[in-house]
Amino acid sequence: MAEAVWPRLFSWILLSALLFAGLYFVSPQQAAVAYYKFALVIAAAIAGYWIDRALFPYARPDGYLADFWQKGSDEPVGQVDFVVVRDYNRVFAAAMVRRAIIVGCTILGVTLGL
Repeated sequence: MAEAVWPRLFSWILLSALLFAGLYFVSPQQAAVAYYKFALVIAAAIAGYWIDRALFPYARPDGYLADFWQKGSDEPVGQVDFVVVRDYNRVFAAAMVRRAIIVGCTILGVTLGL
């Protein structure tokens, strides 16, 4: 019998649901505010991602991978899933850090504006 496969980050979704339920139990009048702020953070993360894609259309992090990542991976455990093109490791890392900074700053800007 095949083992059940849970979606990515399922434990975080479950933890968030439990925390929201706890908040609603302790202080139901604050639940709407918490839901609103949570929605703004999610919207800011999505906006930050699309800002990065719009500003750097030819420098996407997945563009530095040696193989097309969407076709899947069948590497054994302990091996790299997707190899970065030779001599582009630092560029790949910089693209990943750049995207994280843009998304993080967008989230920070929206949350500080609350």
